Amino acid sequence: MGKFGGFGGGMGNMQQLMRQAQKMQQEMMEAQEELKTMEVTGSSGGGLVEVTMTCEKQIVSLNIKPEAVDPDDIEMLEDLVIAAFNDATSKADEEREQKLGKFAGMGL
Repeated sequence: MGKFGGFGGGMGNMQQLMRQAQKMQQEMMEAQEELKTMEVTGSSGGGLVEVTMTCEKQIVSLNIKPEAVDPDDIEMLEDLVIAAFNDATSKADEEREQKLGKFAGMGL
């Protein structure tokens, strides 16, 4: 029969690989769904500005404490909002990497 004699075993392995691929695809889809609702909060100015967003980067809330508002220095407030947004974005990226990183390069 030679080294290609047992096609039946090869088909079993192929079915097992397909099941594993389907399982991984299901796990990836579940992780993606979880990220849609998982929220992270970024802050700046020692908590003067907080941005909460989903890990899909949809902003859920923005909290600005009154002491962050100086009518004579609007630019500082703008910088605080940007910094809080960037902090939240970094946290969302970390969560995405943690949840989906194991699926990278798998072609699913």
